[in-house]
Amino acid sequence: MEDRQTTIRSRELGDGLRSAMTGAGLTGQDAARLLGWSPSRVSRLLNGKRGGNEVDVSAFLAVCRVTGRERDRLLRLCQDKGTPGWLQQHGSRLPKQLRTLIDHEDQAVRIHDFQMALVPGLLQTGAYARAVITRIANVPGSEVEDRVAARLARQALFSRTRPARFTFLVHESALRLPVGGAAVMSEQLHHLLRMSVRPYIALRVVPLDLGAHAGIAGSFTLMEFAEFEPVAYVESETSSLFLEEPEEIAAYRRVLRALADTALGEEQSREVIATLATELYPDGESHHDGPRARQARLAHEQLQRG
Repeated sequence: MEDRQTTIRSRELGDGLRSAMTGAGLTGQDAARLLGWSPSRVSRLLNGKRGGNEVDVSAFLAVCRVTGRERDRLLRLCQDKGTPGWLQQHGSRLPKQLRTLIDHEDQAVRIHDFQMALVPGLLQTGAYARAVITRIANVPGSEVEDRVAARLARQALFSRTRPARFTFLVHESALRLPVGGAAVMSEQLHHLLRMSVRPYIALRVVPLDLGAHAGIAGSFTLMEFAEFEPVAYVESETSSLFLEEPEEIAAYRRVLRALADTALGEEQSREVIATLATELYPDGESHHDGPRARQARLAHEQLQRG
């Protein structure tokens, strides 16, 4: 039987089954033996490339002793595993962690992120993230710190031995919005400068005086992978939308190309960010963070000489 193209749902189903197997202390060989299957059949079920009807998934969950809500979740995924794209509706309560987004970020080899109103989540400082999350009407105060920690934990992507390649396109209005006040924004902007000199990060500013631009419809992320087709991600107050149909991906690629044609270059973008950072204080720099902009520029010059 020929392997089929994976979908977002089939990959999440495979990840859930793999976690169930590991939680039960089983290996793929163990599961195959208990089910009377070949190891390759188990492997294909776990990587989302083949089959797995509800009877197969139920049997697999039984040997892994999975019951209750997790069993129901995985069986629902099985029913829709061949459907491309995924609208995850959260209602009035946002999830503490977006499991599907985190899983795809972890597997991506290239991430393109356009943000119109805020600094990208992967580049936010703790203070900036806290100021943003505190203002989200549907996040209870008791959950703010957990959500800040979860957002910062996603930044472990940058600490990998071989990190993905990142392109961040940020509208200038997001850099000018004084989230958390001047001190928080100064720290955030200096952090952007420090991150922007890393060789696997390209940070470019879409200038305010451009007026209307290709990304005016809203923020989005496009993730590319070695093992499967790209996925676009769009977030709203009550839902998360994952898109993977070829025409949908092509549409977001056109937006990215148009934004790249009009955004400032990386060096110009650093200059804009440094200028905005120093303008937050009458003396041109904060008493804590002012030298960091100069350090970032020096680091960039060293990389250029390199």
